[in-house]
Amino acid sequence: MVAFSSGRTFRVWRYGVGHSQLLLRAVPDEVDSACLDLLFEGVSAMKMATRFESMEITLAGTGEAREILEISGLADVWGERSLALALRSREVTGLVLCQRASALLGGTDPFEAPGVSAEQSEIWSSG
Repeated sequence: MVAFSSGRTFRVWRYGVGHSQLLLRAVPDEVDSACLDLLFEGVSAMKMATRFESMEITLAGTGEAREILEISGLADVWGERSLALALRSREVTGLVLCQRASALLGGTDPFEAPGVSAEQSEIWSSG
């Protein structure tokens, strides 16, 4: 089941080990006038490409969940608070093990941090 989808092109914009956050961003272009951010919080592990076109986010399948849990080293302590998510695009699939994921729409400055702009609003969340 698809939890979130977008036809925009996302790039890995920032990963903060200290805050365990991963940010994928679709910047404004000739079609879309605002940034669209995918923010993953409480990230324990990821298997990631740097670019995703026309992405769908789903719960990871059994094999994918097993793979990301093995990468994380947390398979024995994985609990209900973690989400194993698959990020699927035309050419690649990424995996993220996190506590929360959200999509934030708004802001025209691609270098502004997510959640800083009063223009930005949450349009999807999971976790």
